[in-house]
Amino acid sequence: MQLIDIGVNLTHASFAQKHEAVLARAYAAGVTQLVLTGTSLEGSEQALALCRQEDETGTRLFCTAGIHPHDASSWNSASASQLSTLLKEQEVRAVGECGLDFNRDFSPRPQQEKALEEQLALAVELQLPVFLHEREADQRLLEILRDYRDRLPAAVVHCFTGEKRALFNYLDLDLHIGITGWICDERRGTHLHPLMREIPTGRLMLESDAPFLLPRSLRPKPKNGRNEPAFLLEVLHEIARHRGESPEQLAEHTTACSRAFFALPEIANA
Repeated sequence: MQLIDIGVNLTHASFAQKHEAVLARAYAAGVTQLVLTGTSLEGSEQALALCRQEDETGTRLFCTAGIHPHDASSWNSASASQLSTLLKEQEVRAVGECGLDFNRDFSPRPQQEKALEEQLALAVELQLPVFLHEREADQRLLEILRDYRDRLPAAVVHCFTGEKRALFNYLDLDLHIGITGWICDERRGTHLHPLMREIPTGRLMLESDAPFLLPRSLRPKPKNGRNEPAFLLEVLHEIARHRGESPEQLAEHTTACSRAFFALPEIANA
């Protein structure tokens, strides 16, 4: 089996000086390609640098570049220009992480919306897919996306944790869905279980969101409590169980979907 982790925060401080070991464990577990998440201009530059530093072949590590809604208040007249330059780099395969977070509201909502709209405009201009964040803002996100969707090649709602209504609305807008270890959480993720069968083949992708969202069903658990891409197998098995598919079947179509979405190269003899 080959898996692709479409969302890993490898630039997080908890991974400092551990990149080589974390990636080795991922590859050994069958996670053959990873998309590193950029959440700020500085973080996106760091993700790009890590891709180049840790992947000499240029076939395994790729990244996104964007400004997370938490950091939307930092968006200014120079941000679009700087981000546009980043998005033209070979390793950068999507715009984001961008979107709306009306749960924490770390940035004022008007600034979140402005930063999102300008990043969507960049995605349209450069014809890149979009890596979206949404918390308690699905209706407003849909309203904004409808003005851009026909001109965007693709977009994925990363770390989907919403209800059936939100899922169906996203699918109706021809969006992709990313699922994380949230689905392994018996306290807050069980509502996702019956929804897994509702996501069509070709629209579902897997992600760790490491170092966050360690699957609670994982045994044994790491002593440090930190999630990492190697644990994507736990997410794979949980989703496969609720879709009525074998892990191999799920791996095949989610990997094909991710590879097409991010325009990733094939990995031979992985």
